Amino acid sequence: MEHERKQSTLVVRITGELDHFSSQKIRRELDLLLADPGVKKLVMDLKEMTFMDSSGIGVILGRYRTISRRGGTVAVKNMNPQVEKVFLLSGMDQIIKTI
Repeated sequence: MEHERKQSTLVVRITGELDHFSSQKIRRELDLLLADPGVKKLVMDLKEMTFMDSSGIGVILGRYRTISRRGGTVAVKNMNPQVEKVFLLSGMDQIIKTI
C-alpha cells in the first residue's frame, strides 16, 4: 500500500489482493494514517487491486465509519471489473462515492 497526503486529503493506493489474509495488515496501516484528525477525505485508488472479498469490504466500511464520524468523505476510484462487481453487489456504492 502506498499513500500520499495533500492537505486534508489522503490518497491510498492498494495493490494486489484485499482479502482475509491481507486485510489485517491494510487495516492497521490505514488506521495509523487516519489517526490524524486532520484527514477529512480518504480516496482509495484501487487500480492495482486484483481481488477483493468480504474482508476487503469490511476494511473499506470501517474506514468509512472513521472518516464519517469526523464529517469527512470516502471515495474509491479505478476499480477493475471484478473488484467493482464485489463493490456493487455489497451495496457499497450506496454510501461510498466512485470517482
